[in-house]
Amino acid sequence: MLGIDLSDKRALVTGAGQGVGRQTALTLAEAGAVVYVNDLRAERCDAVVGEIRALGGLAEPLVFDVTAYDDVIGAVTSTGGLDVLVNNAGNAGAEGFNFGPVAEQDPSAWAPYLRVNLDGVMFCTRAVLPAMIEQGGGRVVTIISDAARLGEPRMAAYAAAKAGAAGFLRSVASEVGRHQITVNCISLGTMRTESSGPDLEETNPEFLKTLLRSYAIRRRGEPSDVANLVAFLASPLASWLTGQTIPLNGGYSMAL
Repeated sequence: MLGIDLSDKRALVTGAGQGVGRQTALTLAEAGAVVYVNDLRAERCDAVVGEIRALGGLAEPLVFDVTAYDDVIGAVTSTGGLDVLVNNAGNAGAEGFNFGPVAEQDPSAWAPYLRVNLDGVMFCTRAVLPAMIEQGGGRVVTIISDAARLGEPRMAAYAAAKAGAAGFLRSVASEVGRHQITVNCISLGTMRTESSGPDLEETNPEFLKTLLRSYAIRRRGEPSDVANLVAFLASPLASWLTGQTIPLNGGYSMAL
């Protein structure tokens, strides 16, 4: 049976202090990578690093804001070069959600989504590429949303930012493939995380039932679902897979 071995790799996971990012960091460390755990909050970084080390893995905290380019460059430089970047930081960062109809929103409400989901992805990707090119290989995996693929109502700015990131990364994939660098996106459906209400099964089962009617597999995604696919894309097993957006959504939408 094929296994995933990342024991000679250095990986940065942004937004890794909780949810999907936390589980991704744990999974990459379990596969043997040295994981740099990023979050805006030092206590979150330290907690996840502590979890990884308690399990025998290798991890370091890396506190920085993905929307501050100079900070991104400084943090990435401090690692000495990375083999894997997971662009996971998303939503609206520390400012929280502010969804609503476009016709009723002030455009200033859109800026946090663009900063985190588009600028942050562009900044982090730009920061890691020179070392990956020099070493002749690397992996960039970016978490986007089915809101970008399908056009969810009341989420236009978020959808625009995620779609922009996917378009940016397709171009990057075309540029860097000759250096054995692969660049892919994972497009998520509804997830079960802290920010999305993990206890809906108990607090609002009827709403959850309605929410999942459009899903072929009628459950929300778990962080482990994402982490396992990230680990595959980060591994040598995915060396001929690049420039793709892979739906991971329980059949909420289907791709040809």
